[in-house]
Amino acid sequence: MLARSQKALLSGLIDYAGLFPPAALSMDEAVRNYARYGEGEHAWMLGKFVVPEARAGEVPEGFAKSVLGVDEMKADSVDDIRRTGFSPSGRAKARPTFVEITDVGLIPELAAHGLSAKIRTGGLTPDAIPHVDRVATFIRVCAMHGVPFKATAGLHHPLRCDRALTYEENSPRATMHGFINVFMAAAFPHDAERILAEEDPKAFRFEDDAAWWRDHAVTTEHLEAVRREFAISFGSCSFEEPIADLQELGWL
Repeated sequence: MLARSQKALLSGLIDYAGLFPPAALSMDEAVRNYARYGEGEHAWMLGKFVVPEARAGEVPEGFAKSVLGVDEMKADSVDDIRRTGFSPSGRAKARPTFVEITDVGLIPELAAHGLSAKIRTGGLTPDAIPHVDRVATFIRVCAMHGVPFKATAGLHHPLRCDRALTYEENSPRATMHGFINVFMAAAFPHDAERILAEEDPKAFRFEDDAAWWRDHAVTTEHLEAVRREFAISFGSCSFEEPIADLQELGWL
């Protein structure tokens, strides 16, 4: 039986992004997949259906409620953030807005405008994968300023590992971040670097009352709060691959 802490960590964790590379499915294929996942054994792990704004009009009528209920944008400067027009007083009336940034110096500005952060954790080439230190700093600064975050790209596998970056035969390989690493690091921001770098599955343990990384424990109740209020989800072009890896580790 699944431990309660595992359920807390994994519930609604994966936003399905089958329209995006490397899967790059058609809208019909991605919609069919999402509907099938939503009726399957692991539907409780399924988040929203991610659609680029430019393709929102392709979403079938009646399926709109499943579309990712957030706004997303990129920002390279304080001016970009200020141009969004959001303010803390208006946030409660608007859908959550995640702003993809590469400069953690913008996080205080996100906090001031009631915005959430988004980090790109991978891509189609090795240079698209941010260093452990950069991801750790992002998590820690978000925690410091009370800014919720989500992740996108590259989190197909539970633990940090060396893998092919695409499904092509001659795909480049690189060490990829793991989604268990990232979301457990969010529960222990001060130890984020070490948790993000962890490759040993035996270093993680899940019980009903707590989840453990080595000798560090987080209560299930706190982990639920972290997922609800801080570390929201990650987008993946595959829903099945993360599930299969979790099963191989004996975590599902």
